[in-house]
Amino acid sequence: MIALLKGFLVLLVAIPYSILALVSIPIDRSGRTYHMCARHWSKFILWIFGIRVKVRGKEHAGRGRVIYASNHASWFDIPAAIAGIPDDIRIMLKRELTAVPIWGWALKYGPYIAVDRASPKDALRSLDKAADQIRSGASVLLFVEGTRTKDGRLQPFKRGAFVLAMKSGVPIVPVTINHSFRILPKGSLKVRPTDIEIVIEPPIDTSGFRGKEGEIALMKEVRAVMERNFVEPE
Repeated sequence: MIALLKGFLVLLVAIPYSILALVSIPIDRSGRTYHMCARHWSKFILWIFGIRVKVRGKEHAGRGRVIYASNHASWFDIPAAIAGIPDDIRIMLKRELTAVPIWGWALKYGPYIAVDRASPKDALRSLDKAADQIRSGASVLLFVEGTRTKDGRLQPFKRGAFVLAMKSGVPIVPVTINHSFRILPKGSLKVRPTDIEIVIEPPIDTSGFRGKEGEIALMKEVRAVMERNFVEPE
């Protein structure tokens, strides 16, 4: 009953923040007001469920346009990343979320990037939109596994983040999110409050990577960094 009440409050608070975010879109083209709404709402979600976020490597964020490449183990990764990474980030997320009334409309028409994972053509268009966001001065966060892990361990990486990094010519920043799998594993509805740790590593220069071989090499380098920081679930 308490969990349901907390979920209801999260949805209730989402309404004014979503409306404010929608109103801000034509007024503040930079997207900073939109991101401020997302950050405050994310902090509220974490607070109401008793989840604290500890960040290591904050000094590596907010130093210009980058692509943040992160693992993905729980729905709570999104508010944790928005609240914890000290940068005005744009997130690539699945298109199904935009169907939710009010909150989904804010996602659909805002600066975040919705992807239809079943359509390769739409995925390519989404990468083009992300590249445009980066050229306009924003940083983008991608979950490199493509979807949430089922067992809490790192899954094979998808190519999107690395294609985008080479296409945009900006550095890629490995981000490792630990302990969120315990909070809400895929397929579960029971929230178990746990502190989340986010580890932000120094940016990796992508200018020396070329073609498919460079893409694979970049992927391996990012994965090696994330494996070094990743904490296996208990």
